Amino acid sequence: MSEIEYDVVVIGGGAIGENVADRAVQGGMRTVLVESELVGGECSYWACMPSKALLRSGALLRTARNVDGAKQAVTGELDVAAVLRRRDKVTSNWKDDGQVEWLNGANIDLVRGHARLTGPKRVEVTAADGEVTTIAAKHAVAVCTGSASMLPDIDGLIDADPWTSRDATSAQELPSSLAIIGGGVVAAEMATAYAGFGVDVTVIARSGLLGKNEPFAGELVQHSLEDLGAKVLISVSPVRVSRDETDVVTIELDDGSRVTADEVLVATGRIPQTQDLGLETVGLSGGDWLKVDDSMRVLDAGGGILGGEQDAWLYAIGDVTHRALLTHQGKYDARIAGDAIAARAKGRTLSLTPWSTYAATADHAAVPQVTFTDPEVASVGLSAAEAEKAGIRTRVVDYDIASVAGATIASDKYVGKARIVVDEDRKVLVGATFVGLEVGELLHSATVAIVGEVTIDRLWHAVPSYPTLSEVWLRLLESYGRPAE
Repeated sequence: MSEIEYDVVVIGGGAIGENVADRAVQGGMRTVLVESELVGGECSYWACMPSKALLRSGALLRTARNVDGAKQAVTGELDVAAVLRRRDKVTSNWKDDGQVEWLNGANIDLVRGHARLTGPKRVEVTAADGEVTTIAAKHAVAVCTGSASMLPDIDGLIDADPWTSRDATSAQELPSSLAIIGGGVVAAEMATAYAGFGVDVTVIARSGLLGKNEPFAGELVQHSLEDLGAKVLISVSPVRVSRDETDVVTIELDDGSRVTADEVLVATGRIPQTQDLGLETVGLSGGDWLKVDDSMRVLDAGGGILGGEQDAWLYAIGDVTHRALLTHQGKYDARIAGDAIAARAKGRTLSLTPWSTYAATADHAAVPQVTFTDPEVASVGLSAAEAEKAGIRTRVVDYDIASVAGATIASDKYVGKARIVVDEDRKVLVGATFVGLEVGELLHSATVAIVGEVTIDRLWHAVPSYPTLSEVWLRLLESYGRPAE
């Protein structure tokens, strides 16, 4: 057993851990990253990147087929083998050489193995060959271990060897049929990808699709999936799953009907990867989400800063906090945490006033997300229902994006809708949702408007270019009404 000391120890080498480590190093902290799998983590190899690679080719093909002049040039079908090869390239064939090279260039040390806390500021790392290294952290330990697919308690499910999101994004051979349990982002995106490949897809979504978004988002995505040939079953739930001797999966539903498929993908949520981190050695419970303040310091069972305000040493960033299970939001939190660790190590007392340098305020008010279905769903801030629940006096404005000139140029069959949610007392946006082709590129303007608390009166002077999809902003404002003189 060997022992080494660093200023900062980061557990988990995904995108979030990399960003924490990078900011800590830039702040003058000698930092080590501990990773048990691949540097780059879930997003690089099993989530964001491979899933979008699987979706992109089919989306482009359908777009071309909806534009006269281009559709005549499209004579073949989607080359699924080529799509999978491109996905493999995007994931670097599940090798992390490039990421390790980046760590070296950023002066971040790497220790491979499984990390466990053995007490305050002490981490024990067990390598694949059994060698144990003890690392002492002079200032901070950051837990960035992410989340994993949750398997619901359905009779027979585990024995049926279901797919998780990792299996769906890394498959080298496609099943002829796929059943998907769940209606969230993973379910909707993988249903879109696999239906586009020609796979017979059935989605079992008890409460419909994309339930955290505005209702029209899930409805439009459902119609599109059905146009692709997928079946979407709502208001039903699986009660039993089995796989027979011919390898066929049967899913029994609570209405007495059955669904059969070659594979079943479970996409019903996530659980934190905190089960075997030694959290109990510092008074926390393994397997739980870690609660944090806005600078990502871990809170104890009573809601106070673990270790106290002056001696806080444990941070948690990314999915493990359950604040916003999105890579870009985790990276935002990571930059704040890394900077906060370095600043506190230098004896500074930090302000956590909303929207200040060391406060991850956007997690509460302005989380952007794009779901890469067909049509895309892009949203930020509060839905109309969330705003109402929060007690905000709102006005909701909708507009058919297909009526915008930019949509006419983009596609001969454009389908889409936009919504803004306005706080009527402050006259600022608190939420926005866009559904349609390429609306993901509209989202940042809405994010800036919400974060900057730009008033409706001032937004009238933000002139959208013509003819682009951005003209929907003008139409939304016109629908809301011109400011009084």
